[in-house]
Amino acid sequence: MSDISSIGVDISSPKWDQSTFFGRLRHFAAITDMRKSIVSATELEKAKAIVTGYSSGNCPPRITEDKLWQAKHLYDSAFHPDTGERMNLFGRMSFQVPSGMTIISLLLQFYKTPGQVALMQWLNQSFNALVNFTNRNAASETTTRQMMFAYVTATSTALGVALGLNAYSKQAPTIVARCVPFAAVAAANVVNIPLSRQSELLHGVTITTEDGKVLGKSKKCAQKGISQVVISRVTMAAPGMVFLPMVMEHLNKKAWFRRMTWTHLPIQTIGVGVFLTFMVPTACSIFPQKASMDVSKLEHDLQKTIGEHNGNSVQKVYFNKAKVFKI
Repeated sequence: MSDISSIGVDISSPKWDQSTFFGRLRHFAAITDMRKSIVSATELEKAKAIVTGYSSGNCPPRITEDKLWQAKHLYDSAFHPDTGERMNLFGRMSFQVPSGMTIISLLLQFYKTPGQVALMQWLNQSFNALVNFTNRNAASETTTRQMMFAYVTATSTALGVALGLNAYSKQAPTIVARCVPFAAVAAANVVNIPLSRQSELLHGVTITTEDGKVLGKSKKCAQKGISQVVISRVTMAAPGMVFLPMVMEHLNKKAWFRRMTWTHLPIQTIGVGVFLTFMVPTACSIFPQKASMDVSKLEHDLQKTIGEHNGNSVQKVYFNKAKVFKI
């Protein structure tokens, strides 16, 4: 059933035009708003009741369009899109900024010794695994064993890169050591995301026409979607993990700042939080959620099949890129 009731608003699709960057930005800014992470369970359930009731054709009394969208954005920020179940706090869209600013600030603060580096990278990848598991697609063919393999491989990659660069940085300028956490996080994302979605790379992702008619599965579309997610995740982390270390390195040249060591972690936490408040919705908005590819760029056998059944009427196919978190 279409999610349109008596006030004539369709909530099955985002409020803003998703074909434009700014439309996507407004959408993700609404559902990643960290203030939604402290909303009570009672208010979350009220929002769910409004959304599910409206979607089933039972428009709540005296509901306005603004109130309806507020409930929908609150619902999207906390409930699983496939199962409709309330997710644990750590996996919610609205908790991406608070969790990110906490973990990244720890990565940036504790980078000097191999023990600190190893512990922080393990903590980050473990938290990522929890978020990925919480947000896994209900219809995904990826098994728990495959997700565990992706977690172990990503953690090993992050540790290898971080410890290797940490050792190298002993003979390099101190700013190099401060940027090691970003290099490790970026490398882990390059490994973790494809492995977490290896079933799509092996079997392809479902492709459709613009109106939703299923055309088959494409490995090339899977590769494109996964590469876009990797780019978005690295972009999300880059400003806070590159520019903030430069700021800290500059401040560390001041005697008064070196004396006030107790302020370093809070300053970095706040700084990362400011960056992520803007970068989480921005990174999620770089590419459309509904990605596309020209038929001419698909696998040859798939091009032939689509041509035999649809002639020249289908020139472009569409597929779901999937979510862009975590750092």
